[in-house]
Amino acid sequence: MSNYTESIEKLIELLERLPGIGRRSAERIVGYILNVSKEEVKKLSETLSLVKENVRFCRICNNLSEQELCKICRNEQRKKDTICVVENPSDIIAIEKAGNYNGVYHVLMGAISPLEGRGPGDLKIDSLIQRLKQNSIKEVIIATDADTDGEMTALYLTKLIKPLGVKLSRIGVGIPIGSNLEYADSATLSKALEARREV
Repeated sequence: MSNYTESIEKLIELLERLPGIGRRSAERIVGYILNVSKEEVKKLSETLSLVKENVRFCRICNNLSEQELCKICRNEQRKKDTICVVENPSDIIAIEKAGNYNGVYHVLMGAISPLEGRGPGDLKIDSLIQRLKQNSIKEVIIATDADTDGEMTALYLTKLIKPLGVKLSRIGVGIPIGSNLEYADSATLSKALEARREV
């Protein structure tokens, strides 16, 4: 039986549904909420509602946006002939933080996962193929995860894109910078060897 009030317990349960938030983290968040001013809580509540109301998916690439097109698709400085295909909008943020990619993106909204009942028809693959056929795209970079679902998705995309005559590449995966070979697992070493490039 919980020692919390009903409303606090309900809030903890709702917070626990968030990814990466367990019971202890939820309790800490509730503690924070109880210790800040009502104005601060109201601002948080209003911002949550605002995000839910205003954020949608870009009409072209499926990235998060508050307009019809996302900032990247609207940016005239980006190379529109290079598309990096990712699984989720959060992958774009990770690539952008690296700071060395200047093309555009296409978000699949997941990966092929037979175990979760998600097939190619559940992803934004058709719109990617349409983009490739309607625009003069020079290169497609497949940047799906290096797990089983990501590899399966990359293989499926390769079979669809290769016949279109577009240069196709896959991001290299393997040993992180600054790590030692002796501590890498065999699957990582295998992928690192496969992803080697000529010097």
